[in-house]
Amino acid sequence: MVVDDHPIVREGIAKLVNQETDLTICGEAEDAPQALKALAELKPDIAIVDITLKEGLGGIGLIKDIKARHPKLPVLVLSMHDESLYAERTLRAGAKGYIMKQEAPEKVVEAIRRVLGGEIYLSEEMGQKIIHKLVEGKPEAGGSPIESLSDRQLEVFQLMGRGFGTRQIADNLYLSVKTIETYREHIKEKLKLKNAAELVQHAIRWAQSENTGSFKVPS
Repeated sequence: MVVDDHPIVREGIAKLVNQETDLTICGEAEDAPQALKALAELKPDIAIVDITLKEGLGGIGLIKDIKARHPKLPVLVLSMHDESLYAERTLRAGAKGYIMKQEAPEKVVEAIRRVLGGEIYLSEEMGQKIIHKLVEGKPEAGGSPIESLSDRQLEVFQLMGRGFGTRQIADNLYLSVKTIETYREHIKEKLKLKNAAELVQHAIRWAQSENTGSFKVPS
């Protein structure tokens, strides 16, 4: 089953998977509530999930819910978002693999098959980064300060970058305005930003340049 908030992406994944003689897409969803309902009804062998969903829980929150409700169901994340920031987070949440949408179609099929086979799927570069972190006991030098954000803080920062105000973020995540204001304050402190205006500016810059690797937070 595929969970993605873009119909054209869901259609593309379905065409890619359905051309395999032994694989088929049994269902799709555009947000977490739809996904959880469909998973319970369809009982797929694997869920292919994006990080950014239409509303409510983001992909990481959904993965945590899937792990709680369907602990044996493997989840493969297929996303446009930079694996260096999201891959490890999704594995901690319970996913079994992470692949970026920029990869060749045959790589996506390979990732699906390997996760179905009980393996963990990551790009070679990301796998080496995580192994290095485990061996050394710390992240590689030169990492972005954004990596220090918690999953929820990152989700709030991402929504800010998409132009959402505090009330909109609160409604989207089903949280109170006060809770979102607290998250914003903690994000500002972690990124060493001076005020709310600078926080919003950097969130927008980050959202625009997320896939280029060009975003920098001042030290």
